[in-house]
Amino acid sequence: MSKSILITGSEGYLGSVLVPFLLKKGFTITGLDTCFFTQFSLEKKNYKDHYKFIKSDVREIKENDLNNIDVVVHLAGISNDPMSRMDSKKVYDPTRIYTKNLAELCKSKGIRFIFASSCSVYGIGNNELLTEQSKVNPQTGYSLNKYQIEKDLEELSDNNFSPIALRFATVFGPSPNMRFDIVINMLVGMAKTKNRIILNSDGQSWRPNLHICDLCEAIYKSIMLDYNENKLLTLNIGDEKNNLRIIDIAKLIQNCVPG
Repeated sequence: MSKSILITGSEGYLGSVLVPFLLKKGFTITGLDTCFFTQFSLEKKNYKDHYKFIKSDVREIKENDLNNIDVVVHLAGISNDPMSRMDSKKVYDPTRIYTKNLAELCKSKGIRFIFASSCSVYGIGNNELLTEQSKVNPQTGYSLNKYQIEKDLEELSDNNFSPIALRFATVFGPSPNMRFDIVINMLVGMAKTKNRIILNSDGQSWRPNLHICDLCEAIYKSIMLDYNENKLLTLNIGDEKNNLRIIDIAKLIQNCVPG
């Protein structure tokens, strides 16, 4: 029997790619989003079959919205640190509160909960390969928020609730709702529109990168995973060969874009 999936943040950068990806896998999808940025979509989305959309804020989600849902994929949240001049707690605490509330609803209804976390929880790394057992050291309000939510999910875990947190590397790639504030997309955008790539550093820092289609595949595998270990499962999602210095990313793009 096909699973029924609810995706929060379904109209965002990730959700706009994940929804059609999972529809092609045969799932029934419910999307939930505030639609803050849909007027900037690069293409019209027209999902006809096996798709339902709820225009709502996650803070207003109701128990009835989760009826007949098997899995919740929670993408909605404040992405990165666009409001770094504001009090970090004012920006991110609401995200933590509504995520915990949603997870508690899922627990009460026996729904699998998959949370989009971030590898930024590790902070600044050295030369060693980081695993899920490595020490975390969040450097920003964004990464601290992701780790705090993971800790909340740990506390909620029990015999009836085994959530999954996916620590994604920095995502790149095309989407109907593009983001140009993440490194590879930003540098490609510069190259294509200005024929110049401008770095705000010496480019020697390393970034782990993840193609958006690989992110979708990881979420699909998590949906299908037979995991019931009564505790939070934390997984790093990325590939060591995509760990690159900013300067090397810039040179790769320079070689691909004429002029």
